[in-house]
Amino acid sequence: MRIAVFGAGGVGGYFGGRLAQAGNEVAFVARGAHLRAMRERGLAVESPAGDFVVDPARATDRPEEIGAVEAVLVCVKAWQVPEAGAALGPLLGTDTFVVPLQNGIEAADQLAAAVGAGRVVGGLCRLVSYVTAPGRVHHASTAPSIEIGERDRRPSARVAALEAAFAPAIGVRLTVSPDIEAAAWRKFLFIAPLSGVGALAATQIGAWRHDPAWRHMLRAAMEEIARLAEARGVALGEGAVEAALRAVDAQAEDATASMQRDLLAGRPSELEQQNGAVVRLARDAGVAVPVHEEIYARLLPLERRARAAAAR
Repeated sequence: MRIAVFGAGGVGGYFGGRLAQAGNEVAFVARGAHLRAMRERGLAVESPAGDFVVDPARATDRPEEIGAVEAVLVCVKAWQVPEAGAALGPLLGTDTFVVPLQNGIEAADQLAAAVGAGRVVGGLCRLVSYVTAPGRVHHASTAPSIEIGERDRRPSARVAALEAAFAPAIGVRLTVSPDIEAAAWRKFLFIAPLSGVGALAATQIGAWRHDPAWRHMLRAAMEEIARLAEARGVALGEGAVEAALRAVDAQAEDATASMQRDLLAGRPSELEQQNGAVVRLARDAGVAVPVHEEIYARLLPLERRARAAAAR
């Protein structure tokens, strides 16, 4: 399958690398030193499921050099999705479809606004992976998985084609969701509280997840998202909060969320697309979310400082 991976960081580098390793025709849209290293030495991926190198790696910062593909995996940070959506045009043929793999809950709608709702297949992923050096991606923990599905909940040939492309990929579990919106909200219920509380605690998950005060904040933040989903007509199913708490407890002791890592390193983060999104969407829905309001207000100065520094 001809696939473009827009964003070759921890998520795009890992999943795109596995797709290439499995024999698919994969092209990466990357930039800067990471792009230069991929062109010179290929893409090196370190993983508990097996290290490998994609060499040569077809990589560019100009989508027009790739041309039309069958599918595009959008793997940039959530705050970069609108910009990415505006740049996808050269990759789009008559039947090209686009799959977002971001944290957050708004990427699919943002891409639909950019390329048309009919091109967007819902998606999400679970993975702890990051760039350790130009051209090198490290998969640290969490069994890599992807869920995809049509947003109208119907089966489709294009979803089946992407499922088949991933089938031989080592170290990736792809499932087709019968309700991708609910699946995305279940992940949101897990990742936004984990990111926000982890950033406030400013340490690895093993050091705070069983502390009574942090645990109370985590549960309360999850319950707020469950109420928000219900108000928006999304059926999460019974026990969504407890399932998310079990997922937190299953994380490695030294795990951290990507938003947490970015904020504590002084980099722009997904705060607006995670805890900020809860505050915005809850205001529109008339749902009280005081825990998320507190998390957002306490972290916002770090975000503003990081963005000011990046703009200099």
